[in-house]
Amino acid sequence: MEKYDFQAGATLLVDKPLDWTSFDVVNKIRWALRNKLQVKKIKVGHAGTLDPKATGLLIICAGKFTKKLDTFQGMGKTYTGTLKLGATTPSYDVETEEDQTYPTEHIDDLLLDKTREEFIGPIEQLPPMYSAIKVEGQPLYKLARKGKKIEVKPRPVTIYDFEFTRVELPEVGFRVSCSKGTYIRSLAYDFGKLAGSGAYLTSLCRTQIGTHLLSDAWNLEELIKYIDES
Repeated sequence: MEKYDFQAGATLLVDKPLDWTSFDVVNKIRWALRNKLQVKKIKVGHAGTLDPKATGLLIICAGKFTKKLDTFQGMGKTYTGTLKLGATTPSYDVETEEDQTYPTEHIDDLLLDKTREEFIGPIEQLPPMYSAIKVEGQPLYKLARKGKKIEVKPRPVTIYDFEFTRVELPEVGFRVSCSKGTYIRSLAYDFGKLAGSGAYLTSLCRTQIGTHLLSDAWNLEELIKYIDES
């Protein structure tokens, strides 16, 4: 078991549970560290937000190692997940209910492959309205939940690899490797649109950040127990 000097600095790989925000995970770890170390303050931060309906790898830095967060945020990322064709949701995932349905009868393996190939390489991507990007000091998702429409500019991102792992229409399983700043929810939405239908994410898991792997990550409850008992 690796020993950590949390006050001097530590980097932790954590598997984010479903329906937790990335900030929830940071708060849980910060609270445990404050209690264990008997300090009023300790810096804790994460490198790269995961949506509440996503699971997988979060890199958490504590103490002086929070200075490393920018380096981790700049690394490429890999995800696995499932999208559903034939419908959309306002959030582009299962956080909100389906609002539109579309035909899928025309979709076959050839169209799926042709559509997938269109996204490999540098692309321009519009972030979803339900995102943590701040406009005038407020996250977009807060404005979206108030029903406000905000113009968002497209951002350049790069899809290094995009492959299907399962095709059982209307569901498609996939694996994506991409640059920082890529929204997989937007990729799913745009994929459905280009395929002449609609699509949204039904599951998403981040499996890798740079060379850091989800398979090496802590289960959150086990990490909290380790902090408490170390």
